[in-house]
Amino acid sequence: MSKDVLSTPGHLISLAARGFARLSESRLKPLGFGVGQLPVLVALQNGKASTQRDLARFAKVEQPPMAQMLVRMERNGLIERTPDPADGRSSHIMLTEAARARMPEAIATLFQGNREALNGFTNAEEEQLVALLARLIANLDQIASADLPSRDP
Repeated sequence: MSKDVLSTPGHLISLAARGFARLSESRLKPLGFGVGQLPVLVALQNGKASTQRDLARFAKVEQPPMAQMLVRMERNGLIERTPDPADGRSSHIMLTEAARARMPEAIATLFQGNREALNGFTNAEEEQLVALLARLIANLDQIASADLPSRDP
């Protein structure tokens, strides 16, 4: 008997991800943030990245979409760029004071949404879910890396 494709982990995780994205987007919008900007905001806040290239790598997106996102974020007053003295083609990116001031509320809002979504889960179940998802993501990253075309001459 064939398995129902709509009951597979991939489909269910996709539904959950879209649900989290809708919830987060609706709650972050009044703060002037978008859910797609979260990796960039967090990386800049935590000092994990400060260039477009590093942000793209951190967020696991290609350079062109990252460039577009950064243009929108700059236009919306979330980031500012300063020229890199060592490399005239590059710039350092940082959060604006306004964005930094709103980040604590945004993070609290996201944690609240997670608590609501995991209502009825025990702490152990939540920890297990996070561990399983982290393993799944690592597997997917490994598969994606193996599927990349070889760059050997």
